[in-house]
Amino acid sequence: MRLFGYPSSRFALLGREAVVIAIAALGGALFATLGMPAAWLSGSMLLSTIVSLVRPLPALRRPWFDSTMLFSGTILGSAATPEALAALARYPASLAVLLVGVAAIMLATGAYLRHVARWPWIDALLAAAPGALSTVLAIAQAKGANIGRISVVQLFRLLVLVAFLPSLMQATGTSAGAPAPVLTAVGPSTMLGLVMAGLLLGLSFERIGLAAPLMFGATFASAILHGSGLVEGSLPQPIQIAVQILLGSTMGGRIAHIPRKELRGLFPLAIGGFAVSMGVAFLFAWPAAWLAGVPYASGMAAFAPGGLEAMAMLAFAMGLDTLYVGAHHLVRFVVIGLAMPLVLMRIKGEKPGS
Repeated sequence: MRLFGYPSSRFALLGREAVVIAIAALGGALFATLGMPAAWLSGSMLLSTIVSLVRPLPALRRPWFDSTMLFSGTILGSAATPEALAALARYPASLAVLLVGVAAIMLATGAYLRHVARWPWIDALLAAAPGALSTVLAIAQAKGANIGRISVVQLFRLLVLVAFLPSLMQATGTSAGAPAPVLTAVGPSTMLGLVMAGLLLGLSFERIGLAAPLMFGATFASAILHGSGLVEGSLPQPIQIAVQILLGSTMGGRIAHIPRKELRGLFPLAIGGFAVSMGVAFLFAWPAAWLAGVPYASGMAAFAPGGLEAMAMLAFAMGLDTLYVGAHHLVRFVVIGLAMPLVLMRIKGEKPGS
């Protein structure tokens, strides 16, 4: 049967996908109402997971995922404003400590998951990556890793950070800092130019075999255009929310496909991995904050292994030095994005996601 020239099955498929997206949007809206940082991402993921555990939901098709990666990279690249890039030059010693700290976090947490949980190294290192969740998800998709259990460990860490880090910061003291400049929304023509530039660079990355090419292509294209001052502003807020909803829906659906017995066994591992990563991160945050001349609370927010958006929002809410925090998370995101594909190419002898 055909309706308006299309098979009715296509309308049925679109209808099921609309339900999946609506469930994710409801979870994000609930978290946003509660005022939680990274609300649209974490809320959509959580509700999608809960509903999928009760009744499996159909996975969104590949074009949805590719579009999400493209727009997500465009949004993340907009953080490379001239102000943020100038902040990098003010904290060279602290950023050097960050680079060592990122490697230490990944090695320590990855070794924990490898030797305690007996995970393949590819899954262990992706789960151990401190932040850059959307990047990790894209790489895991490209490498055939076990996205479900990687997402459980990553999102457990993010949700605990969002819930408890402000109290921990308050206990150690805060410093009022200048609020980060709010990026205005770009116009339709500029938005089209940003997305097309990211798509072209992403396709080029795909030709040379780089993992998650659309994500990285869009990120670097957007960062170059914003950092050079050619473009000011980010994508409109409704589009940013939609991207987070789609990403949260993707992660939630993957988690729900994990057998329940295995899922229950993941939570103790997530707690242990969180403790290892936080311990190492805060150990490196102390000398970095001292070298940069900022309060330890700002160092904690800069080194906390959470997402760039979540940590930036927490820093703003707590009155911390948002440029210091944002610069460190931006560098960490770029380092993870560049280093992870190279590191994972050298890991052989195990089946990813086994």
